[in-house]
Amino acid sequence: MHIAILTFEGFNELDSLTALNILNRVKKPGWQVAIASPTAKVRSMNGVVLEAQATLKDACEADAVLVGSGIQTRAVAADTALMSQLRFDPARQLLGAQCSGTLILAKLGLLNGVPACTDLTTKPWVEEAGVAVLDQPFAAKRNVATAGGCLAAQYLAAWFIARLEGIEAARNAIQHVAPVGEKEAYITRAIANISPFL
Repeated sequence: MHIAILTFEGFNELDSLTALNILNRVKKPGWQVAIASPTAKVRSMNGVVLEAQATLKDACEADAVLVGSGIQTRAVAADTALMSQLRFDPARQLLGAQCSGTLILAKLGLLNGVPACTDLTTKPWVEEAGVAVLDQPFAAKRNVATAGGCLAAQYLAAWFIARLEGIEAARNAIQHVAPVGEKEAYITRAIANISPFL
């Protein structure tokens, strides 16, 4: 199982790295989670430099793709050469987007008829792309999910795990990262947010 987290220049660390950490809580042979970028290295909105673990071509072939967000997402969405490399198929892939990553899925035409979640800054751009934006942290329809707000990354990661490995695997992953003394509350909230969409 190969999961690619699309991570572009100016990425938001909370979105890409929270998902990377939670998704990697699944310890199963063949389970691979990789940061996929258009360049060998990308710099975050706060100056953190990551080396790509996979290419955009790898992401297009992955079993699941999570599109992270960042401060340059509008520029990415307007880059026709870059966008033409993103060929995803919700019939064979799970697709998810975090915050401004929702704009990428919208521009690729993958949210047609799918109400979506995004952050408040990106909301008008997603609406301008013809997608209705919900006032909630997570939503999914069939194989496409979106999350709004950096800390909703846990819901998106939990949904991916639940869809690919089952609800117990998702509970276990959230249990590992939830604060001590609040674990059951975090697990309950995460499962409540994703359960209607499983």
